[in-house]
Amino acid sequence: MRGGAVLCGLLLSLAWLGPAWGAEGGEEDGEVVVAEEEEEDEEDEVLSDELEEEDGVLVLHEHNFERALREHRLLLVEFYAPWCGHCRRLAPEFARAAALLRNGSESARLGKVDAVAQTALSAEFHIEAFPTLKLFRDGNRTHPVAYSGRMDAEGMALWVQRRAGPSATLLHDADTAAAFVSARDIAAVGFFKDLRGEAARAFYEVAAEVVDVAFGVAEADELFEAYGLSADTVCLFKKFDEGRTDFPVDPEQGLDVAKLTRLLRVHSLQLVMDFSNETSSQIFGAKIPHHMLLFLNTSVAEQQALRDEFRVAAGTFRGEVLFVVVDVDGYGATVLPFFGLKPSDAPTLRFIKMENNRKYRMEEDAFSATAVRDFVRAVLDGKVKPQLLSAEPPEDWDTRPVKVLVGKTFEQVAFDETKNVFVKFYAPWCTHCQEMAAAWEELGERYKDHEDIVIAEMDATANELENITISGYPTLHYFPAGPGRKMVEYRSARDVETFSKFLENGGKLPEEPPTVQ
Repeated sequence: MRGGAVLCGLLLSLAWLGPAWGAEGGEEDGEVVVAEEEEEDEEDEVLSDELEEEDGVLVLHEHNFERALREHRLLLVEFYAPWCGHCRRLAPEFARAAALLRNGSESARLGKVDAVAQTALSAEFHIEAFPTLKLFRDGNRTHPVAYSGRMDAEGMALWVQRRAGPSATLLHDADTAAAFVSARDIAAVGFFKDLRGEAARAFYEVAAEVVDVAFGVAEADELFEAYGLSADTVCLFKKFDEGRTDFPVDPEQGLDVAKLTRLLRVHSLQLVMDFSNETSSQIFGAKIPHHMLLFLNTSVAEQQALRDEFRVAAGTFRGEVLFVVVDVDGYGATVLPFFGLKPSDAPTLRFIKMENNRKYRMEEDAFSATAVRDFVRAVLDGKVKPQLLSAEPPEDWDTRPVKVLVGKTFEQVAFDETKNVFVKFYAPWCTHCQEMAAAWEELGERYKDHEDIVIAEMDATANELENITISGYPTLHYFPAGPGRKMVEYRSARDVETFSKFLENGGKLPEEPPTVQ
């Protein structure tokens, strides 16, 4: 799901979901905004195939797209929507990435397409979310590569550059290898008997993807001997933790690209990460499914000492659980509301499952390595129930046209068997939620006197539900009257008239009569 580009409001509510647009570009999660239908204005003039620029980024449309592909061997294209807040936040980083690439080579360029206006291109490349980035190589428009890197300028530029030439440096002898390794905090070197073999080709493919690590390759016998190797092996050298980790190539199965990519991402992280502006993209980019968090005030010596036991526990779960220290008096203060914490709660521990955002805590904090290990194992084994956040309900929550729900009151309202309940799950900082707020209030006014219809809303960043996971904003769910705890997700137009048709037709939109030609 991208550190300094994350807005403060997003950090407050979604900091532990990853960077604003997703650490690996998928995601923004981050947050990715699903494309919405919008009416198009007819173009008054026929566009030419001239290539124009805005802030160093090529402005592309259906008339000049083919020319751009012909003239640039590598073309990374952002498909955006003018109304998309994530696209607007990406724009300065995208422009800066374009400048970085222009300083390197004219063969690689960045371009952008207004996917709302350019419907033909959107349909051709199956654009369903904004922003979507695709790389076109050597003029081929039938098989673009989905972008999978970081959503900051340096990350995007590196990702493209790795595909512009050899993704790994050839190391000829022991001196060049030693210099390559010593000059970097992290370096991956592939030792292969045959640099034209399948294992080496797979290694180059991994090197093009993992841009946070410098890659080298070695074939000379003296290098195998210098590093104590007898068979094809990938070695990860790092100036922290154990210093070196070897990944031997399976002589039968060869080198698995996905497996090696994951191993390098996991092992290039420190065993215990400090959460900061600089490390946030690494933390979420590793895509480790669970995080164990130690909240400390690092200026307090007694609390800082707890890191040692935390680190001992971390070794048991490497690759399965990422252990992170959060300074409640520093950068980590921005994420405290997301966990329902205050600085005075430190030191304390929390476990979070990234797939559904469920958070877990010990009944009583215990910081020994044994206690932490036992707690993590119990959560992984399903023996600990999640801790669900809930705000306090406003005094007038049930007297307003739009009922204000919180975690504590949700069950009694949404699953009232005598009511049809339409709920908007929102985030206070979400621009799309703000844009539809007036329509939702108008809907509440329209149905405030209906005994069997309830219009409600819930701040999903401050309230959590055990069996409902909200992954995007706004999310609209309809809970029909009657037994069975049924739920229907609303996925159509977000205007009062369409909402009303949905409600009047019992939780589904009526079928439109066929158009007479």
